[in-house]
Amino acid sequence: MTEPTKSELRKTLRTARKAHVEALPDAIRGLLFHRPPAPLLPRIPAEAVIGVYHAGPWEAPAAAYARFFRDAGHTIALPHFAQPDAPMSFRHHTDPYAQDDLEVGPFGILQPAADAEPLVPDVLFVPLVGFTPALDRLGQGGGHYDRWLAEHPPTLAVGLAWDAQVCDTLPTEPHDKPLDAVVTPTRIYGNL
Repeated sequence: MTEPTKSELRKTLRTARKAHVEALPDAIRGLLFHRPPAPLLPRIPAEAVIGVYHAGPWEAPAAAYARFFRDAGHTIALPHFAQPDAPMSFRHHTDPYAQDDLEVGPFGILQPAADAEPLVPDVLFVPLVGFTPALDRLGQGGGHYDRWLAEHPPTLAVGLAWDAQVCDTLPTEPHDKPLDAVVTPTRIYGNL
């Protein structure tokens, strides 16, 4: 039997993720990913720029992390794309509460405006489609985060995921960058 391709895995994992999230009661979903887990906090330098992402409907939400770190005095950065084929950069996200500093980017995702201050996150919270306990990550398929991580190694790269997204193994290629940790609603993977 042949191993599934990354594309096949993405389809299967997206379906499982959506079913998992839809099965969660709204009251429970609102409590999850409310704040970073305590074991993670000592790994965050006091002056660190924190990179997060604007989650899609079935992704693990990162907005509460943005608010938590902003309230703790950190500068928040979100991914920015000038156009679909442009490299991913990060720009200052000044208002994680109202989000009135964001506009729709070329992928239909909210991002800081083009004139927002460019930043390089020291700590990066990363979206994913699947992950392994060994911290391999399967992303959306564009390679944006792998390229960014290769060019700007952060102090800490942490995936946020639902428990349904864990896989025993994933196909990896030399350009795939493993994470330092993955946080799910029930567990932290990695050595923190």
